[in-house]
Amino acid sequence: MKKTRELPASRFGWLAPFRQIPDEYVINHQSLDGYLYIRFIKMLTVITFAGAVLTFPILFPVNATGGGGQSQFDLLSFSNINKQGKNRYYAHVFVGWIFFSFVMYIITRETIYFINLRHAYFLAPFNASRISSRTVLFTDVPTEYLNKERLQQLFGGSMKRAWLSTNCKELEDLVEERDKDALKLEGAEIKLCQTANKRRLKWEKKNDKRKDTSPDSADVELGTPGSRYQKTKDRPTHRLGKIPFIGKKVDTIDWTRNELGRLIPKVEKSQLSHRQSKEPLIPSVFIEFTTLQAAEAAFRRMSPRKEPKMNPRAIAAAPNDIIWSNLRIKKTERMGRKFATNTFLFLMILFWSIPVAVVGAISNINYLTDKVPFLSFINDIPAVVLGVVTGLLPAVMLSVLMALVPIVCRLMSKLSGEVTLSAVELKTQSWYMAFQVVQVFLITTFASGAASVVTQIINDPGSATSLLAENLPKASNFFISYIIVQGLGVAAGNLLNIGALATITVLSKYLDKSPRKMFKRYIALGGLGWGSLYPKFGNLGVIAITYAIIAPLVLGFATIGFAIVYFAVRYNALFVLSNNVDTKGRAYAHALQQLMTGVYLGEICLLGLFAINTAPGPIVLQAVFLAGTVIYHVIMRHALHPLTQHLPDSLERDDQLAMFTTTDHKSYDASKVSLPPSEGPTPSPSKMHTRKATLLSRFFDPRKFKSHQSVLKLVPDYAPPVYDPEEEELAYFNPAITSEKPIIWIVRDEMGISRREVRGTREVAMCTDEFAHFDGKGKVVWEYAEVGESEGLEGVSTGGSLKSMPLWEKRVDY
Repeated sequence: MKKTRELPASRFGWLAPFRQIPDEYVINHQSLDGYLYIRFIKMLTVITFAGAVLTFPILFPVNATGGGGQSQFDLLSFSNINKQGKNRYYAHVFVGWIFFSFVMYIITRETIYFINLRHAYFLAPFNASRISSRTVLFTDVPTEYLNKERLQQLFGGSMKRAWLSTNCKELEDLVEERDKDALKLEGAEIKLCQTANKRRLKWEKKNDKRKDTSPDSADVELGTPGSRYQKTKDRPTHRLGKIPFIGKKVDTIDWTRNELGRLIPKVEKSQLSHRQSKEPLIPSVFIEFTTLQAAEAAFRRMSPRKEPKMNPRAIAAAPNDIIWSNLRIKKTERMGRKFATNTFLFLMILFWSIPVAVVGAISNINYLTDKVPFLSFINDIPAVVLGVVTGLLPAVMLSVLMALVPIVCRLMSKLSGEVTLSAVELKTQSWYMAFQVVQVFLITTFASGAASVVTQIINDPGSATSLLAENLPKASNFFISYIIVQGLGVAAGNLLNIGALATITVLSKYLDKSPRKMFKRYIALGGLGWGSLYPKFGNLGVIAITYAIIAPLVLGFATIGFAIVYFAVRYNALFVLSNNVDTKGRAYAHALQQLMTGVYLGEICLLGLFAINTAPGPIVLQAVFLAGTVIYHVIMRHALHPLTQHLPDSLERDDQLAMFTTTDHKSYDASKVSLPPSEGPTPSPSKMHTRKATLLSRFFDPRKFKSHQSVLKLVPDYAPPVYDPEEEELAYFNPAITSEKPIIWIVRDEMGISRREVRGTREVAMCTDEFAHFDGKGKVVWEYAEVGESEGLEGVSTGGSLKSMPLWEKRVDY
């Protein structure tokens, strides 16, 4: 990642340069995921704006003159058409045909754009030559294949290297204990130096005008640096018991040095044993192939149901994307975990409807006062306050309620046994989107619509369907408020970034008491959780699409809201946030398909409203269009899904076209073929498969779209990465195996205490007091300004660099 060029500091002078930076700039300066996320918000803005341009001139007059007796916003909705105006529904039918067709066209076009961009980006030399691009993770590996010789026989010359996974549970515990003791030692030594330094400053403040004995001469007499300012009780201590205030009290510095002296050799010995595969193996292996094409062929053709029954779980997953603890999970345990977590999430969606329904009912609580006596006080509330209670309050409450959901979804996805962080994000995206649509949209819609007519339904149950048909469109008023809250609130929150702002400006002064914490806060950028971001705005898109024909006014507010969010997201992607989890754009493709939910709901709601109002003509026309939508979506999904998951051999010839024929997917069987999966013959497609592929390519061939050539200009011409032999060898070992000895970074003082501690600690571990000192007030100062204050994240400057820092780690672009 490269730092974006700085904008002018004037009040308004930054707007023009900011606007001139193209969205595509994010691809090479943040990530592909970041660029596609910006494009997603921009696409929603285009869809809602185009929808508003289409529906406002036609449906506003049709609804407003419908004679339904509604007022304010409801005057412009479907509910204002009375029973004698059923012929007006034809306007809704045909406008709906145009709008929903436009949405499906945009989804198709964007999916093909993503396919072309993804293929061009990951087939580029700088990507194709990465170790991760050529590496496949297999799980459920049979015991007989847990040796490199047998794997070499299976994959032949296409296999370059194999990493056998070992059970690192004990080693991970040792490394964690070692690092914990190192941090404890570092903190104790800093505290020791800081206490003495504060006493020195206090002494100098009282004796700055006196010319009595010099403290340095006293130290010389005592033979210990800074001894004049130290007392025996200053040495940090702690108790060994796991229960606070219980256990033997020990000197922290001496005890941690002894522990490090014991743990470091033990960890190094265990690491060597794991590297040599002498420890118990687990049924997971990483296979690096000689070419990207060989890796893709093995990933595409191998199946857990055919010999050798190895499950290809991930390709192009970087080492920091692997969830190492889940590699130990066996097939049966993983199936049980998957069933348990899916059941939990399903029940959560089911039962969460209770508090969400309450929130939806609050939006129309003034209609319930005559049936719920204790709510009668609401009638006495001023109109302005009542408007806030029924309009703004439910929207805010719903936003707060939803904040906890993605955390639970992400936890369940990890517990289900997924082996990569990107897979966890994609699974979180699926469940969270389902949660958003069911709870935020459907439950709230029906609760709000039913609450507004509950009294009338109780008095006349037979009128329930007609009353709901009239009042369900009124629920759009709630979502107008919700879109305003999300658009303005989220955009303002993203720009202000209050959490990071408070942490850096206020909390860091109290929390960052060591140069280690200051250094890490300086070089770290906040990341984005795609699994929670896409559903949040994707659901707003679903709401806008669903209500586009029923209550077109929603489109106007959605356009403004998405435009504001687009501005904030764009700014953050360019200047503030990074990408911690790389889904390689698949979250975008997933979100595009999720938008079809809005198309289906919009069409089904229209069909239901026509049926309730017994309008035969519109019912037949809408049913035909709904059937056509289902058929088109199935065909489009079937045609394009393989292209979003796999890569062709190249962008030339007919390689992309050949991907419409999926006969080689999961086709390899080692018991029938002696050749490696990357060299084995491809099963000949049947006549039916050939005809199907020809038909699909006629409509969905990526080469027929302009993006096939335009995306090539967006791919950077970087040089392929170069790896040291050691970097290649250690690439896919568990981080506990490659974890290096901790470095103790303490703060330099003028009395020489820190130098004494450095000498004592270096007998067991690396220790330094460089690039940090105490200022005149006794506070810790990290000397980054003195080694290049203007340097960016890459650490390049004319003076020193971040690479000079003790904790600097070389970034290996696997």
